[in-house]
Amino acid sequence: MAADKTTVLIVEDEPAIVELVTFSLREAGWNVCSVQNVADAWEFMQQRIPHLMLLDWMLPDQTGLRLLSRMRSDRNFQDIPVIMLTAKSMEEDKIAGLNNGADDYVTKPFSPRELLARAKALLRRKSPEHDQAVMSAGPVSLDPVSCTVSIDSQKIDMGHAEFKLLKFLLAHPERVFSRSQLLDKVWGDHVVIEERTVDVHVLRLRKALKESEKLIKTVRSVGYMLSEK
Repeated sequence: MAADKTTVLIVEDEPAIVELVTFSLREAGWNVCSVQNVADAWEFMQQRIPHLMLLDWMLPDQTGLRLLSRMRSDRNFQDIPVIMLTAKSMEEDKIAGLNNGADDYVTKPFSPRELLARAKALLRRKSPEHDQAVMSAGPVSLDPVSCTVSIDSQKIDMGHAEFKLLKFLLAHPERVFSRSQLLDKVWGDHVVIEERTVDVHVLRLRKALKESEKLIKTVRSVGYMLSEK
C-alpha cells in the first residue's frame, strides 16, 4: 500500500532555480513538477491539484500575482498553499504578495534548505495531513513515511482508501467533517465518487481498527470525526 506523496508544483522560468529546488524537495521525499508560465500552471491544475505551489512573481506570459489572484477566487484552488519566489525584496512588494493571497514570501537568492523548512512549516500549518511525522490516537499510530498503521505497536492491514481517510482524520482530531468534505479533502473533488461511498470506507476502516474502531465517531446528520473522548 503506497500513500500519495506530497506534490509540489514549481512555477518558474529560470531552469537553474527549478533544478536546484527540485533536487532539494525530492531529497525530502516529495513529488515535484514544474512549469514555466501561468498558462501551463493553470492547465496543470485542471488535471492535478498540487499540495503546495512555489510561484515566481515574474513569468513570461503573466505575473505570478495574477495567477495567485485567480486561484484565490476559484473554489477548487483557493486553499492551495503558495510560497512566492521573487527577486522583488521591497517591503511594498512583500505586502502586495501577501495581500493577494500568498502564504509566504522568499526572495532570491535563497537557501534551498530554508525554502524546504518554510515549505514544511507551511504544510504543517495549512495541510497537517501531508506532514511526515508519525500520527497517533489512543493505541493507533500511523507512519506516513513507511505507510504503515499499528495498534499497540502491532502492524495491521488496511486498504489504500482507508489509509488516506485515517490519515486525514488523525491530522484533524475532534473536528467533524461531512461526507462531501471528506470526499473533497481525502479524494479530491475531481474524483467522481458518491457521498454514500464514504460510509463504506468508514465501515471498512472501523473493521480494520478492530477494538479501536470507537475512535471513529458518527455525528448524526452531520458526518464523521476522530475522537479519543
